[in-house]
Amino acid sequence: MAVAKRVSNTVSTGFAPGPPRAGKARPTPSKGLDTFPNPSPGRDYEIRFECPEFTCLCPMTGQPDFATIRIRYVPEKLCVELKSLKLYLWSFREEGAFHEAVTNRILDDLVAALKPRKMTVQGDFTVRGGIHTVVEASHP
Repeated sequence: MAVAKRVSNTVSTGFAPGPPRAGKARPTPSKGLDTFPNPSPGRDYEIRFECPEFTCLCPMTGQPDFATIRIRYVPEKLCVELKSLKLYLWSFREEGAFHEAVTNRILDDLVAALKPRKMTVQGDFTVRGGIHTVVEASHP
């Protein structure tokens, strides 16, 4: 069983996050992706997610890179459960990754878990050094 590590967010203003609510453990980032059966497997329909708070670390400098991750897919037999997707995306916060690598890794992991009819993952990274990067990877 994973144990949540509490990190202090105390800043010069003296703000510190309060303790977790009674009986509620703080979520732990995870590479696991939970799924549920597609409620309409006989129909093509598109599911879209926009995740504007994605963060990973620059592998060259260790500084945070911020992005909006957009996911579009047509499910086959399975759909991704949203809380597990959130925790999966959070799991990249302490990892160094180039924009191209992390976008393709997200696509590969989601395709492996869901086996969708088609899927596109777009990483829209904020400006770094005057350059705005958008990486889009698709399956099939």
